[in-house]
Amino acid sequence: MSVIKVLITDDHQIIIDGLKSLLEDKEQIEVIAEASNGKEALDILNLLQVDVVLMDIDMPVMNGIEATKQIKAEYPETKVIILSMYKESGLIKTLIQIGADGYLLKNSDKDELVDAITRVASGQQYFSPDVTMSLLNKTSEKQSQFQPDKRVSELTQREIEILKLITEGLSNKEIGDKLFISHRTVDSHRTNLMKKIGVNNIAGLIRFAIKTGFVN
Repeated sequence: MSVIKVLITDDHQIIIDGLKSLLEDKEQIEVIAEASNGKEALDILNLLQVDVVLMDIDMPVMNGIEATKQIKAEYPETKVIILSMYKESGLIKTLIQIGADGYLLKNSDKDELVDAITRVASGQQYFSPDVTMSLLNKTSEKQSQFQPDKRVSELTQREIEILKLITEGLSNKEIGDKLFISHRTVDSHRTNLMKKIGVNNIAGLIRFAIKTGFVN
């Protein structure tokens, strides 16, 4: 097998440095670039041929969900492995639906990381055992187990619409086009959602949507 060219995308340099250190002695894997957000990753893919992208979820400018969706649309041959601390099944399902090829937790060890990159580069999918278990457990749950949350009553119908579209991985522009409103209006609704729910990132919104039953 030829050398697997990897792009690491994370907004924490310490994570990037740690991943590079884990992979530096692997002759079959070469980290050729790094990015601090999804937009930078897309810019790099426009310049370099990358086999596998290791992608964080929570990042400024463009998060990992939006970036993964665009990568799979514009560079379908490039594989994407999500590397995150979140293991909520709804979030994982959203990323699978938009084309993620793998999902690793950030506490995965070196051997699992190398195995995941190698498998995904060869055309397979890879999901951490904990991630697979989360998906299986969710499948066995009943709708009645969704937890009531008084914050739901504080949301407007438009905010609920936008929340559902966010969980589908749509960007502000895509949501705006779908609802016939400007992306700035979408951004304003997203900010209000975060304030009302008490979260500060997309993953938090998706966890809330899963908990309250807005996402199956």
